This record gives sequence, structure tokens and C-alpha cells, in this order.
Amino acid sequence: MRRKQLVRKHEVWAAIDNIELARAKSSLHLNVWAGGEKIGQLEIGQGSLFWWGKNRHKSKRLSWSNFAEKMNELAYKDE
Repeated sequence: MRRKQLVRKHEVWAAIDNIELARAKSSLHLNVWAGGEKIGQLEIGQGSLFWWGKNRHKSKRLSWSNFAEKMNELAYKDE
């Protein structure tokens, strides 16, 4: 019996500037793709994270506290 080949909708490519994220000027860069098209880029550092949406030249900065608050709103708004 043959298995159906799984088609992935999302793909994430990662690059890291410095192995120790605790150091200054170190961050993790994630490029996010959907259906073969880049939908955004996320840069994660020690103090905050930055999001560039598709075709955006400016990033949106979120502190970790703001990020946690937004994620809690999204994840638990129905509870």
C-alpha cells in the first residue's frame, strides 16, 4: 500500500547570528514561507522580537512581556 505524500503548507528557514543568545547583538532569524511564498520574517533576541510582514521594509518590535500578553489574548480569549 502506498502512502500519500504529505504536502507541507508552511516552511521555516532559520539562521542564527551567535550560538549564545544571551550575548548582545545575537539573534535568531526565522523566514516563514507558506505555499512557496514568503509571508514574513521573525528576529528573536534576548530583549525583544521583531516581525517583518510580507513586503514590509519596517519591522514591528514587541518586548517579551507584550508578546506574552498578545499570545495569551489569542490563545485563551474564549476561556
